[in-house]
Amino acid sequence: MVGDEDPTARQLRLLLTLADELHFGHAATRLHLTQPALSQQIRSLEHRLGVQLFERSSRRVELTPEGQALLPFARKVIDAMADLRNTVRRSTLGSDNLTFGLSENATVLAATNSALSMLRELHPTLNISIRVVDFVERTIMLEKGEIDAAFVYLPVSDDLCAQPLTTEPRVVCVSTSDPLADRHSVRLHELASHQVVGLAPEVSQAERSFWAVDPRLDGSAVSYTTHQVTKCEALLSAVSFDRAIAFVPAVTAELYPRPNIRYLPVQDVPPCTFGLAWPASAREKPQIAMLEDMCHRLRRRGVPTGTMQSPGVPQHAVRRNVRRGQRTAGSPRV
Repeated sequence: MVGDEDPTARQLRLLLTLADELHFGHAATRLHLTQPALSQQIRSLEHRLGVQLFERSSRRVELTPEGQALLPFARKVIDAMADLRNTVRRSTLGSDNLTFGLSENATVLAATNSALSMLRELHPTLNISIRVVDFVERTIMLEKGEIDAAFVYLPVSDDLCAQPLTTEPRVVCVSTSDPLADRHSVRLHELASHQVVGLAPEVSQAERSFWAVDPRLDGSAVSYTTHQVTKCEALLSAVSFDRAIAFVPAVTAELYPRPNIRYLPVQDVPPCTFGLAWPASAREKPQIAMLEDMCHRLRRRGVPTGTMQSPGVPQHAVRRNVRRGQRTAGSPRV
């Protein structure tokens, strides 16, 4: 190596993030850095190692062969550092206990089960408890400390921190009596006259707005039903009986097939993200650090979408194919 000092663990984390994104702006955003600061750190790492790790141009960022060869070793170092921290935490805590809240549909998602499996793999002594909760119970139990974290669809309220796991399309569900029910897909403006099923007021404004696609792209007002829904089953019942609509994750069509409901792709609605959330006030707890570490590792490994019976393509593979221009026709950008 050219430099006298070994690379720091922080520099290796920056390397892995940039290698994942292959975009200085996106990587800097994930790392909460400015682009110049990230560029400086990468140049410092290259100087210490005596090799160029990235080919940079005004259009693209690519790993050099030397950079590609270094990635497995960088991951080993970062994982070893995480194992060291986790060992110290376990010895400090004596025993690890984590209680998760999740809705009934999340219990069969491949991402949920992959996350729990990795936690058990990384922390064999971890005591994991599961509480099945609805949209409102989840928030209340997080506030009271009755659960440590929750598997949720983002966004979440401002007093929660979150880590993403997977991304999937949103679809709209309509009653079979709706004139749109025979369509293969719809656009958002075609739903302007439909009422959206109302969620309970205890659900955060960020969540209610996201799942109603409110505001609409054209600025049109969104009309809500008087329902105060707290569960997915009640949401679907309101659609089937009251001719309202609801935007839901695409996996809902597999989990809740109903003869009186149709699930339609919406061509101009952004996707939704599934992940883990916990109170911002608990971020310094050792158990939460375990969760953040697990989420980072799982994303590097690749998180499957869909259910346990029909898992989809790991997210990192989708991102890689998008960068290389190998998107299949109609596949969503991630």
